[in-house]
Amino acid sequence: MTRSEQGRHRERHDPHWVEWLTGIVSALLVAGLLGWIGWEAFTREATPPDLTIAVLTTEKTGNGYRVAFDIHNAATTTAASVTVIGRLMDGDRVIEENHIVFDYVAAESKSTGAILFRNEPAGRRVDIRAAGYTDP
Repeated sequence: MTRSEQGRHRERHDPHWVEWLTGIVSALLVAGLLGWIGWEAFTREATPPDLTIAVLTTEKTGNGYRVAFDIHNAATTTAASVTVIGRLMDGDRVIEENHIVFDYVAAESKSTGAILFRNEPAGRRVDIRAAGYTDP
């Protein structure tokens, strides 16, 4: 804290108890975070990307149909340039096939996307799957 004497400022020699408390709490937080990051770095096993897809909704658009989906990466490593293929199938016959590429799907996270079809998916099987990725 400062005191003003004749327009001059000078520091107090004894710090206030709040300053000590703030410093101790901050030091404990920093030490805890560094310990946690170190623990994760040395004990976490790197597993290759494990991608699963869940279809969310199917909606009519102006030029066709939008099939929205989530892509989930359960692994501890990120997948880059993830190619997803969507097929509209009638039995074993492929009626329509479209591709989408995600820049990346981060480790232990999910992303949302959509594939657009010209033909109506109702009454047909929609097959959406991850086709490949690269290591970032």
